[in-house]
Amino acid sequence: MKTKLNQFILGFAALATLGSCADKMNYNEYKIYDKEYISETYSRVSGFMSTIYKDIDYDFGANFSGAMLSSATDESEFATSGNQIEDFYNGAWGPTNSKSWLWTKYFEGIAYCNLFLDQFNNLTFPSYEWNEDYAKLMNSYKNFQWEARWARAFFYLGLVRQYGGVPLMDHVMNADETNKLKRNTTDEVFAFIDQECDAIKDSIIVDYTNLGDLMMGNAETGRANQLAVLALKARAALYHASPLFNTSSDKELWHKAALAQKALLDSAQVQGRHLCNKYEDLWSENAYIDVQPYAEIIFSYREAASNKLEGWNFPAGVEGGSGGNCPTQNLVDTYEMQATGLPITDANSGYDENKPYEGRDPRFEATIAHNGTGTGTASDPYWPTYNDQPLETYYNGRNGQPLSNGTPTGYYLKKYCNKSVDLRSGKANTKKHQYIIFRLGEFYLNYAEAVYRYLGSPYATSAEFPMSAAEAINKVRARSSMPNLPSTLSNYEFWERYKNERMVELAFEGHRFYDVRRWKEADKYFKSITQKHITKNDDDTYTYQRQEVSREWNDKMYLFPLPQSEIIKNPNLEQNPGWVE
Repeated sequence: MKTKLNQFILGFAALATLGSCADKMNYNEYKIYDKEYISETYSRVSGFMSTIYKDIDYDFGANFSGAMLSSATDESEFATSGNQIEDFYNGAWGPTNSKSWLWTKYFEGIAYCNLFLDQFNNLTFPSYEWNEDYAKLMNSYKNFQWEARWARAFFYLGLVRQYGGVPLMDHVMNADETNKLKRNTTDEVFAFIDQECDAIKDSIIVDYTNLGDLMMGNAETGRANQLAVLALKARAALYHASPLFNTSSDKELWHKAALAQKALLDSAQVQGRHLCNKYEDLWSENAYIDVQPYAEIIFSYREAASNKLEGWNFPAGVEGGSGGNCPTQNLVDTYEMQATGLPITDANSGYDENKPYEGRDPRFEATIAHNGTGTGTASDPYWPTYNDQPLETYYNGRNGQPLSNGTPTGYYLKKYCNKSVDLRSGKANTKKHQYIIFRLGEFYLNYAEAVYRYLGSPYATSAEFPMSAAEAINKVRARSSMPNLPSTLSNYEFWERYKNERMVELAFEGHRFYDVRRWKEADKYFKSITQKHITKNDDDTYTYQRQEVSREWNDKMYLFPLPQSEIIKNPNLEQNPGWVE
């Protein structure tokens, strides 16, 4: 049975969606017993839904052989040269090298969603009627339609933030139909997402942990719920209001975005959700079941136990480590001084360039491994656990250049990596991971941005928005014991501090690549990165030297090029500006 189901699913994956290559096939070419086979049991239909969830993209490095999208930004640099992530900034990016993994994956996901809604909705599973769990199964099954519509809207947000307007498909279509479609406008795609979220938010299950006798088990909490719908609506609204897509500077879009963020935050509060007490617990192995991180995480992609992430990102010079996505000095510079709450560029901050890592925002040590990390003390345990000596990221150090894959920036990634993973030969182990898609920390920051843009001041409030933009940011800062923002910032100063706060709080969670684009500030941030070259002196002190590395940026890169193969199949698809070859 399992084999047959897998064959069906794999067969459908080859159908003519806009991202497939089998453009002469359609669902109706399959024997009808395949549809009937899936429809017979809850478990088969549930398996079909699991396939939809598998198309949700996550940025652990799976798309680029270990490199995250962060390494195409000023967040990090990938240690292994020649990785295709470099194509984003070395001039090799284009319609014939379009980086179309998400185009393919998300249109495939949309096709699955449409197939479910067209073919596998309104089933009754009569053979289960006398099963003692029938009520549970049917309650779960009836929610699938709302999950499918949520997933379809999620896929469209992923597409619109990369490509702008794309064809909208809300039902099963054959190859001839899909290959005649034109691109819908950006506004139309955002409207579709918004309307879908509004249509399903009051029908989808609110909380899988609060279903009484209808609870199915802990695994169910990984499915989309009402907060996930509100989160999708809120993020989409923020993107729609941003300069990249809000070309007329329509202030009402910022108003809608602010309302959407508030609706999510208010609903979360009613459900008892709140920011996790400890920042690094958000990506702990048991974050999906531990009370504190679960209170903040709205939706995440849960990955089976593995050590791939650590294999890609543990420091070079540590057995099994490959260097991976090395944080830049640009990112390091955004971490303020904890005692004063001031940027390190402020003369009154307390920053000591000879002790550059002391006294920084605690999120720095939770995110980044630096020279000297891992002394083996209670406050600074070995990194990773099986490495029994501090990191040496200076030139000729155990973990520095010219070692193969030694960090080019002076730093290694901690965030998301589990220090207890062991990569040594004969001792290798694995741990569960989850990639955060939506969490409350993001939406407090989203709220701050939207309310600031709408009300025009970081300290302004209204009857609709009793919490100011600055207050929302301060809630996030308080979690990490960071002082409040000053109460006298100009609009320009606030905007710069907001962008820094967002970069710090959401580092390596897949936001920076798209944030800078939606703000249309890539010419400010993506034309170069800064490395830190460290030399150890004879007296055991260190010399720190900054090195600027140029990267290519062209404004056409605000949007992805449509894959040339898709335009050949469907000439009605117009290429994005600047990408015509």
